[in-house]
Amino acid sequence: MKTSPFSKSWFTRVGRLIGIGLLAVLVGYYIIYPHVFHCQTVRYSDFEKVNDKLFVSPDITQPQRRQMFQTIQRARTRVARFWGAARGEATFILCSSPAQYEKYCHSNEGAGCSLGTPWGDSYIILNPFGLNEDVVSHEMCHDELFTRLGWWTTTTEVPQWFNEGLALMLDRRFVNSTDSIQRYLDYMDEWLYLTNGAQEFLELEEISTMRGFFSGNQRHVMLAYMTAGMEVSRWMALVGSSGIKNLTVRVEDGDSFEDVYKQMEEAAELRSQIKLPETPLHPQ
Repeated sequence: MKTSPFSKSWFTRVGRLIGIGLLAVLVGYYIIYPHVFHCQTVRYSDFEKVNDKLFVSPDITQPQRRQMFQTIQRARTRVARFWGAARGEATFILCSSPAQYEKYCHSNEGAGCSLGTPWGDSYIILNPFGLNEDVVSHEMCHDELFTRLGWWTTTTEVPQWFNEGLALMLDRRFVNSTDSIQRYLDYMDEWLYLTNGAQEFLELEEISTMRGFFSGNQRHVMLAYMTAGMEVSRWMALVGSSGIKNLTVRVEDGDSFEDVYKQMEEAAELRSQIKLPETPLHPQ
């Protein structure tokens, strides 16, 4: 069967347009999400591949590596104890300098950050400066929630105050009590101090998005963290250690996060013999 010159020319033009379109998509993707692109292509960089889920900067010394590996393992144990089992499968990227950390994390602040993608890949980027078990546990908790609920639900259903507040339940940098009620009381003390005795506080709706939570000065971000920690620690003190598992299972099955969160809280308050101190976020 013969192909006409017109057909050849048409297919050539279409093929060229498709190629240009794909190139434009890739360039746009790199411009908008360069940090995600770098994470996805870390295996082609000079980072050393320890295994499929762990890449290490060649500048990190062996003693530093051993310390970081041990820290990750301890954090994994803490996460498994909190969740019942560690299901997260994030790829760890261990950086050796602020420049490397900013390249993969898209931020030069902090010692760790976590990223999730719509197609299910997740990454935890760590910087050896200031790295400890609390930092890794915090980021791994984000990944656990992402793994259970997926990118879409975590992004559209779960408010940022809950995502950050939950991670603080494993992060003892601000409040180190492991007792649920005492942890709530300690977070309330921190919150009262930052709000000048509950005079200047943030409503939960104000920090329900990533932008609302992190946009602002250092005091705003710290107050957002303490507000999230106080709210989630109160909820955890009411619903108990099985609460987070029950919530994520129901949300994973299609129930609304907001509805499940409130239903579990109200049911726990009715049957609880303990009356927790109230705040303007939860008036009598």
